[in-house]
Amino acid sequence: MTDSPSPFPIGEFLPNGSTYRTDPPLPPSDPTIGYKLNHLMLRIRDPEASLSFYVNLMGMRTVFTFNTGPFTIYYLGYPQTDADRADLQAWGEKTCGVLPHTLGLLELYHIHGSEKQPKGYYTTGNDAPHLGFGQVGFTIPDVKSALERLKRAGVKVLKDLGVSTRESIPLSSYEVGKGVGKGEIHTNYSKILDQIAFVADPDGYLVELVPQNIQN
Repeated sequence: MTDSPSPFPIGEFLPNGSTYRTDPPLPPSDPTIGYKLNHLMLRIRDPEASLSFYVNLMGMRTVFTFNTGPFTIYYLGYPQTDADRADLQAWGEKTCGVLPHTLGLLELYHIHGSEKQPKGYYTTGNDAPHLGFGQVGFTIPDVKSALERLKRAGVKVLKDLGVSTRESIPLSSYEVGKGVGKGEIHTNYSKILDQIAFVADPDGYLVELVPQNIQN
């Protein structure tokens, strides 16, 4: 027995379609057919530092930039083919043409003047009491080698491989002090969490590195 407020058994991975499925049917006539999760946006203070991280270290490339007056937008994505990687200008132009249908984009949002504000001007969603946003997740062919390369570049590691303690994930002592998030990490999840790493981008946002060949 457990006093967990979740209706699901602890430690079980439940794909949609399981006994506990709660989603309603999605018929062809549903008004949301065609919706896509296109991008997420992060406010940044230092475009040079943020672009160096996401472009030079994480391998993304710029789809477009747009100085709107009060702020500049940087849209980033991943070229998916050898041809796209060989001609980044053509890839960017092509992607702009199908931008509303392109998945997995990252928007960096530099409000002019924010670079003059002190570090910590933006909250990351993981700093108490301003909790909310968690992390940006990337799947990586080889997390170990990627993490070693990021370490050599001076990137701050927030959770290393082989670590799956409560303290190593976005489950803060502030929340524990409020009486929420009680309980220990189940061993079934620990096996997965051990294979995942977290680093910090230049503004302190959590960046999750998940192996593409994760072992359950």
